Amino acid sequence: MKIAQVETVVVGAPWRDLTFVELTTDEGLVGVGEVRMVNKTETLVACIGELGRRYVVGADPFEVERLGWNVTRGEYGRPGEVTMSALAAFDVACWDLMGQALGVPVWRLLGGRFRDRVPAYANGWYQAERVPEAFTALAAGVVARGYRALKLDPFGAAFGELAAPEVRRSLAIVAAVREAVGPDVEIMIEMHGRFTGAVAARLAGALEPFAPAWLEEPVPPENPAALERVRRHTALPIATGERAHTLHDFRELFERGLVDIVQADLTHFGGFSQLRRLAGWADAYYLQMAPHNVCGPVGTAANVHFGVATPNYKVLEHFNDAADPWVAQLVDEAPAVGADGCFAAPTRPGLGVRLDRSVCAEHPATGGRLHLFVSGWERRTTPPTPAAADPVP
Repeated sequence: MKIAQVETVVVGAPWRDLTFVELTTDEGLVGVGEVRMVNKTETLVACIGELGRRYVVGADPFEVERLGWNVTRGEYGRPGEVTMSALAAFDVACWDLMGQALGVPVWRLLGGRFRDRVPAYANGWYQAERVPEAFTALAAGVVARGYRALKLDPFGAAFGELAAPEVRRSLAIVAAVREAVGPDVEIMIEMHGRFTGAVAARLAGALEPFAPAWLEEPVPPENPAALERVRRHTALPIATGERAHTLHDFRELFERGLVDIVQADLTHFGGFSQLRRLAGWADAYYLQMAPHNVCGPVGTAANVHFGVATPNYKVLEHFNDAADPWVAQLVDEAPAVGADGCFAAPTRPGLGVRLDRSVCAEHPATGGRLHLFVSGWERRTTPPTPAAADPVP
């Protein structure tokens, strides 16, 4: 079996574009992968086209190790976010083809069933005025859907520091959400790499009474020394890694004990083949995996397969019940969170989802972007103009 064709489909929403890649074989099978690129979709599509012509067309979809080596080593240059995202789309689609060819779900090929249900947490649900009562009403709705965990960024458009009134408002939001959902629902605090080490350390101490499951990206990801400062000032678990794209990016974080929850994004980390290496390495340090997932139904399905088969898997992020829920219609059978707050192990061959091109065509690319340092970003509506993108302290 050989891959005969690579096709790219971009679906748009106000705050994100979803990029799907379909690989068609000479035997008529079609495998699919997905990437939600962070503000560089056109660059990603160009990279997919170039690498697809060079390494994918004519290749055996079972030879994912050769594909990965060609893209990460054979290209000689250091792979980054765009390259590893293109590789992820190819890799996931290849595993989909393998599962279809063998008549088994992908999780069977990743090591078999470790768990029947994959826990999920909700994100993208707090699209409201930044006041405690608005957040609590929405949080209660999340729990009513069955979720036993949810994540929020209560810090507005903060960059670097946070003024005293904004600190009080942020803490009041977290306190109100904790009271609304009770002590048994996990709350994850997203910090989006907004703060200096000193500010993040102070905020970590102030957040401890609310018992968050983790603090996520308290400082920008490229400075482990700043993260170490936060680590010294709190016993709360630290989650990071969504902006790390290769195994080597995690070396210092692991060796210095700076991370508890590993959040590499399957669709930015080279796909199944690379992420399963990272999970094994993380397990040697007694770390848990909670992959970043801002994808639509194909990327989410891939993450569910990975969660079923991976022992040190904690929980999967899920946007699609709150932000752009119509994306479920892009495939024939979208993964869904059950009443117990979990995804069920897929049963269909491959990923178990097929792209509906007609629905995709109804939602052309928007060039949607997420402006984290502009007031109102959490509403995930049409982004502001660049002139309005001044950081808000």
